[in-house]
Amino acid sequence: MRKRIAIIGGGIVGSTAAYYLSQMPNADERDVVMFDDSYGQATKAASGIISPWLSKRRNKQWYNLAKAGAKLIPEIANATHMNSEIFDHCGTIITRENESNLDELYLFAKERTQVTPEMGKIQKLDRKAVQSQIPILTNPKSGVLVSGGSRINGALFCQHLISIAKKNNLTVHDGRARLINDHTISFKEQSFEFDRIIVATGAWVKETMQPLNVKVHVRPQKGQLVELKVPDFPTHENMPVMMPEGEYDFIPLGHGKLIVGATHDDNKEFDLSKEASVDNQLIDSAQNLVSGLTPTDIILSKVGTRAYTNDFAPFFGIVPNHDNVLIGSGLGSSGLTTGPMIGKLLAGSAIFGGHPDWKMYEKPISNYIS
Repeated sequence: MRKRIAIIGGGIVGSTAAYYLSQMPNADERDVVMFDDSYGQATKAASGIISPWLSKRRNKQWYNLAKAGAKLIPEIANATHMNSEIFDHCGTIITRENESNLDELYLFAKERTQVTPEMGKIQKLDRKAVQSQIPILTNPKSGVLVSGGSRINGALFCQHLISIAKKNNLTVHDGRARLINDHTISFKEQSFEFDRIIVATGAWVKETMQPLNVKVHVRPQKGQLVELKVPDFPTHENMPVMMPEGEYDFIPLGHGKLIVGATHDDNKEFDLSKEASVDNQLIDSAQNLVSGLTPTDIILSKVGTRAYTNDFAPFFGIVPNHDNVLIGSGLGSSGLTTGPMIGKLLAGSAIFGGHPDWKMYEKPISNYIS
């Protein structure tokens, strides 16, 4: 008997789940249907850095999840033949203003490489060495290079995985779907029945789960980033990304393009308007590293809405008292790193059932759902 699985949401979690549902054993014996209303979706507005290893977060479950995600994403990229526009193993530079803080960061990185080989090679770089790696910088800072770091384009990553899944067993419906019960989804005045349903609607998950009388404790956060025109260095099209101390993420794309951001605005919630004042804020940050940038250098500006929990940790798994509904949300600003691992785990659970033990990756799901 064929198994029918639904995915509500085509962002980083939903698209990765769809990919694995098309690749895991007996894929030809199941039908997967995705309902994707991409309005405000965080992933489609995101370009990010995959380099979680030097985070000082005390949440060990989050670190285990992020570390697993940072290992999984290059595996997906390699298996699916992603090009460098989607994913690039370019390395990450983390800067520090104070020399003693830089030494502390370097020693911390060297220590973590002992148990995390995917971090790659660790180097301490002075200002001149950083500039040689990223020549668009006019005011470089000293930093630590982690060669295993990467950059990722969220929208292209999702599109790539969905296109692969569609060749196997995935059907995609564009638009907003509504849960009726544990097995039924309403879409454009039609009802669809499924064996399992994966809910991956990010900041909109509270609204998605309302028909089941399930309360999800997440809050929305607006994020905005800019892509800027910068000098092109043809011999350095594959520059490391940078996490500069006190500034927004700095993501050179090569070919005279640079992404800066994204911001974190808790007050604007679902407001998806592009704000010129925020663009200027991002440019001011970039100017501390690259002199001469102005608003005329903006190529485009993107806005999305992230989902956050009160303790900044993601949650995922089977919805309590609803064994056929799975959920993943609360990814916050690390969604591009943690989302693929969550999608893979949810896909496996949707196929094989049961109540898997994921406590090494997350706190009890009941902390976030009532």
